[in-house]
Amino acid sequence: MDGEKGTVCVTGGTGFIGSWLIKKLLDHGYSVRTTVRSHPEQKRDLSFLTSLPEATEKLKILNADLGDPESFGAAIEGCVGVFHVANPVDFENKESEEIVTKRAIDGALGILKACFDSKTVKKVVYTSSASAVVFNGKNLDVMDESFWSDVDYVRTLNSPAGPYAISKVLTERAVVEFSENEGLEVVRLIPPFVVGPFICPRLPSSVEFTLERLLGNDSESGLNPIDMVHVDDVARAEIFLFEHPEAKGRSRLKGSKLPCLSSKKLLDLGFEFKYGVEEMFDDTIRCCKEKGYL
Repeated sequence: MDGEKGTVCVTGGTGFIGSWLIKKLLDHGYSVRTTVRSHPEQKRDLSFLTSLPEATEKLKILNADLGDPESFGAAIEGCVGVFHVANPVDFENKESEEIVTKRAIDGALGILKACFDSKTVKKVVYTSSASAVVFNGKNLDVMDESFWSDVDYVRTLNSPAGPYAISKVLTERAVVEFSENEGLEVVRLIPPFVVGPFICPRLPSSVEFTLERLLGNDSESGLNPIDMVHVDDVARAEIFLFEHPEAKGRSRLKGSKLPCLSSKKLLDLGFEFKYGVEEMFDDTIRCCKEKGYL
């Protein structure tokens, strides 16, 4: 049965942001279809999703993979909106930049084509990353959604996270091009490091990184400023952009009391952050303790 607000699709439903977004969408009265990569033995434990309130009636889980761009059609058919959160991540640097980027672009374009062909999808919310904004060598105090990371500059950094950043830049540009050429409405959200509680079974990499900083286990970064946002504010912003008729283009998202990255465009639309730095850290630490990571 469709939810009161219709059916939407969330790609990457087993991830940190995707799973929390599903939780919030169900709370908001939507029926949700989510896509997950199939497990080779078909024994993947998805109880953290199926046990969510309203999930029995309003959540459907389907298999799809960014490596198979046409696999998303069944999940998207008949939906009123799509939240594209899934993205290939290879921080261990086992895959080449070209492979990571091609999979991300092909998957995103396959999803957008399915949205266009559905004739029912009214808007797509694409989750980008601050990695697509900040790596440009400009060292400015404040950057907003008008800035883009420089792919050539990223390559000079020789960072294990470089292929991810490059894939986010090039995938977002491909998303923009498709949207403009086909007339499909796509809004893009650009969160920085996402922290806070999590329902996914694995410790999110951004949470792990934050814990290392808090506990003094990261000698390189120390207490240098870093932009963060609470996962609940990310999910709320995703839904806000989907529901707000004036939301267009690209919107930066950061915590309410942090410097460096500007969220003025999103705030001007009427979005309000619920969580400051103290709440971000408190909720992150509380959840990690409950799950045995601390």
